[in-house]
Amino acid sequence: MKIHRVTANNRRKAFEVRTASRVLSFPYARADPRPSANDRIAEVSVDSELGREGFVFVLESGKEGVVHIEQVLEYNQDPTCLRDALLYRLTIEAQRRVEASALSKREIIRRLGTSATQFYRLIDSTNYRKSVDQLLTLLYVLDCDVGLVVRTKSA
Repeated sequence: MKIHRVTANNRRKAFEVRTASRVLSFPYARADPRPSANDRIAEVSVDSELGREGFVFVLESGKEGVVHIEQVLEYNQDPTCLRDALLYRLTIEAQRRVEASALSKREIIRRLGTSATQFYRLIDSTNYRKSVDQLLTLLYVLDCDVGLVVRTKSA
């Protein structure tokens, strides 16, 4: 996701990050180094070296900081970001289980009822075009129970 514009809002003590579809907020308290009343933001701009997927800021003291769009999306609990994190964790676990399994990869592919190409896409941690359903099916074939825990967020 590309950043179109970023501004510092000292009243809200947050950066306002504009993307193609919306404006997101990122609090100064999450930035490193942390801006303060004694060390304010002197400059903020979208970083083209990051492919417009991040921004840089400079404090009056000369300290510089970088914030990537992933940090902004995570703070704002973007559903796509949360889904991708879940897919990544399930994929890493599936990779571990495939390696530890007594089943051959050919047998796993047969039980999934899919092709070898699709199987390798499924265990590729950089592929986010797969579904949670497919990963759950793979983990089931590997004799795993997958549980979902929902709990109140801690402060």
